[in-house]
Amino acid sequence: MICLRRVLLLPLLALPSVLGHGFVWKVGIDATQTLIGNVPNAKPTGSIVRQINSVDPVKGADNPYVNCGNDAQLAEDIVDVNPGDNMSFLWAGGDLSRWPHNIGPMLTYMTACPDSDCSTFNSSNAKWFKIAQVGRIPNDSQGTWFQNFLFTADGVPANVTLPHQHRPRTVPHPPRNNCASPSDRSRGTGVPTDDDLVTLPGAYSDTDPGILVPDVFNVDPVPAYTFPGPAIASFVTASSSGSSSGSGSRSGSPSATGSRSSSPSATAPASSSPTSSPKTCKLKRASTSTLSKRATEAPRPRHLSRIMRDLMLSFKHTAH
Repeated sequence: MICLRRVLLLPLLALPSVLGHGFVWKVGIDATQTLIGNVPNAKPTGSIVRQINSVDPVKGADNPYVNCGNDAQLAEDIVDVNPGDNMSFLWAGGDLSRWPHNIGPMLTYMTACPDSDCSTFNSSNAKWFKIAQVGRIPNDSQGTWFQNFLFTADGVPANVTLPHQHRPRTVPHPPRNNCASPSDRSRGTGVPTDDDLVTLPGAYSDTDPGILVPDVFNVDPVPAYTFPGPAIASFVTASSSGSSSGSGSRSGSPSATGSRSSSPSATAPASSSPTSSPKTCKLKRASTSTLSKRATEAPRPRHLSRIMRDLMLSFKHTAH
């Protein structure tokens, strides 16, 4: 999980039966600042990324670690961002090796941190709303998943553009679950409805379409994929004449798109101009007395890290 002052970002990579291995190693903001995450099960450092204690898969839709990752600890730092800013996420294995998987959707959730900044917020009972989702490459005869591009030698950055129209204190949360905390400086008016909101765990069951995918390896014909959980939030998709929102793209490759409906793909709306508020990216640190931190340990990647590879997510979401 990535810590903004008033919102949490949760990047999530879904694989058959489990959430994928890895953690958020680096977070970029508008290509002007790079922030480093916490290596799992190591001595914690100041970061906007909540530290997890293992890169092992999170198994089971009712597992409490679906929310932010294995034994996620509060992040010490927060950072200010503006609506329209672009945030990129670099995923890595426990030994900073490359991501090994190429199957499954990528979903992005956002939540508010009410009455506090996110450095002290307990997200276990938070209400999340979806802002983006990507699955299979549209019209690809091999049924290739967009996640496949994360598997390439060079990888690609995971890019999320903060929605232009939402209330203060709401920021994207990106699923494989690790959380980050940016401080949203917007004065937008968009707000999710009750139907948009879910808890994590609670949004899925192990047998939901999109979680249980018995034909995941079939390519003749390529089966349609149904995204799990709620639709993309209604206020996000209300832009661009009501077209669906949430997209993925990679330079030089076909774009992958997500949908609010149960169809396998959707279109991304045209981007609007960023708000007139000045661009701001300020790193701040919370009081250490408010933080829950694990005992100091030397880095100790688990044996599973041998198969881990660096992961760079790349998908872009723009809402008006």
